[in-house]
Amino acid sequence: MSRRRYDSVKRVLDVCGALAGLVLLAPLLGGVALLVRATLGRPVLFRQTRPGRHGRPFTIVKFRTMREVDEGAGLVTDAQRLTRVGRALRLASLDELPTLWNVLRGHMSLVGPRPLLMSYLDRYTPDQARRHEVRPGVTGLAQVRGRNALSWEEKFAWDVWYVDHRSPGLDLRILAATVGVVLRRTGVAPDGATSVPEFLGTRASRAWEAPHACEAEPR
Repeated sequence: MSRRRYDSVKRVLDVCGALAGLVLLAPLLGGVALLVRATLGRPVLFRQTRPGRHGRPFTIVKFRTMREVDEGAGLVTDAQRLTRVGRALRLASLDELPTLWNVLRGHMSLVGPRPLLMSYLDRYTPDQARRHEVRPGVTGLAQVRGRNALSWEEKFAWDVWYVDHRSPGLDLRILAATVGVVLRRTGVAPDGATSVPEFLGTRASRAWEAPHACEAEPR
């Protein structure tokens, strides 16, 4: 199947999968929303502008996991603002459930490179920027190959490899592997950190080479 044809078929699969997920997980979504409301108040959802396919901006939605910045209360860093409930939601990846709405609206796909920050767009190398040739995903190849335990260069190499090799079979393997990653709760954040450090760009001297095809199958 050609990539162009698969991209069209994939959109249908994304809509069906996101709709089924939102319906089946409605009780869980409602329970998490009530928990966030009780511990963090309003708003329940975190919204932020992220780059989608071809870098077009869209608003991603997730469950809130952190308090608002409050210098007087000593809530400045991510570590200070992240709540116990928020940490638990992140460990179980439950904060990501609302992104199914982004999939349904066409901003995202079930599988693809993760959407990062708008400020990163002018920091990518030309090869790294190719991760935006497809819709960003709820999960992706980089997430099942190490998640946030990987360096930025490693993540982007897996993202670009996915762009060049995307197929129905690869997507199914990534989705299956994601279940194991979530259950093991591995790679949520770098060791000893609350959140992922900012991507400041890649120096040519330390650019990561693209993975070989034989190495890229999800475990």
